[in-house]
Amino acid sequence: MEGVNQKKAYQYVVIGNSAAAIGTIEGIRKTDPEGKIAVVSSEPYHTYSRPLISYLLEGKTDRTRMLYRDPGFYERNGCDTYLGKTAVSIDPAAHTVTLEDGAVLAYSKLMVSTGSEPFVPPFAGLETVANKYYFMTLDDALSLENALAPDKKVLILGAGLIGLKCCEGISRRVHSVTVVDLSPRILSSILNETSAQIVRKQIEAHNVTFRLGQTVREFRGNSAVLDSGEELTFDLLVLAVGVRPRTALIREAGGAIGRGIITDQYQETSLKDVYAAGDCTESYDISSEQSRILALLPNAYRQGEAAGINMAGGRSSFGQAIPMNAIGFFGLPIITAGSYDGETYEKKDDRNYKILYYRDNLLKGYILTGNVERAGIYTALIREKIPLDTVDFELLCESPGLMAFSQKYRLQKLGGLQS
Repeated sequence: MEGVNQKKAYQYVVIGNSAAAIGTIEGIRKTDPEGKIAVVSSEPYHTYSRPLISYLLEGKTDRTRMLYRDPGFYERNGCDTYLGKTAVSIDPAAHTVTLEDGAVLAYSKLMVSTGSEPFVPPFAGLETVANKYYFMTLDDALSLENALAPDKKVLILGAGLIGLKCCEGISRRVHSVTVVDLSPRILSSILNETSAQIVRKQIEAHNVTFRLGQTVREFRGNSAVLDSGEELTFDLLVLAVGVRPRTALIREAGGAIGRGIITDQYQETSLKDVYAAGDCTESYDISSEQSRILALLPNAYRQGEAAGINMAGGRSSFGQAIPMNAIGFFGLPIITAGSYDGETYEKKDDRNYKILYYRDNLLKGYILTGNVERAGIYTALIREKIPLDTVDFELLCESPGLMAFSQKYRLQKLGGLQS
């Protein structure tokens, strides 16, 4: 909606336009089919799946197939959209949100699903780099795509998920890609040393070179001097060092903030009638039994859905949050979940790797590369906290399947069908 310069009242205002926001809308509509909803997003686009931006650059998808919901989603759900508009402040006492153009939206219930933003440490000389990019949004991908050419050398700072998905998206379209990271291994937040080596070998076979255990001491225009003294020249720089939750709206309104926005089990913040979900919030990780940032699309959606139900007067909570990543690089699938703590079961060859972590009679986490079939069995063990002495754990280690579970569990999962 363009040119809105007056106060408008809504039953629900949703700030954000990604998985948590969509979950919120669908949660609201499960309980309240009529209440007026406003959706506010800084991005001007219909909701899309952010993880697909690398596939857009690679040519494996297009703008239509990237949509997270069909084009009629907002209209069908009775939503007024304020796309390309940024919410700049919340007044929790007045129950209003002010947008950058001065428009004021009154709410009965508010959802803040503002996600995360790039975090870049202060590198000396970074301001001298003319062509630098991020890789988190559709606009980021489109901007980078316009600069790609077969003769370009690309330097990526960061060997985490964002940096390496960028690698996959662009490696076939440029002269070379070099990745620098302070960690001695790639994907250090989700892989151990063995699995990282397998994945690194796969990526290096596709026009990518790594400089690990190093950082940039100084930028000098189109060159980067590493702390080892090596100087790397490049044409394009991608900054993928890290992200941080967007918490400013809640913090400036006086809400409780830790590493992310703090919510209760129903996703309500310390501000009355103000909820939060997704990457901007802290979640309770049942595998590590700690509150932490879990920037994962499935968790974001399920938190938003629970919040939407609660905003509309129902009662719901999402209490099975765990870190989980289902990704792939150049045809090598990877699934990780949970925390890496306890005794281990390990099996590997050149491409396939499996390690299970267990303690206190519970599976706590796993890493799989290559053969990831039936990973959902392991995820269910973690989420449902199934005691390992009630299953054939030795069989599950070798070959995950329902036959390793008790007959009662199989009957529950199979709807009464016997195996």
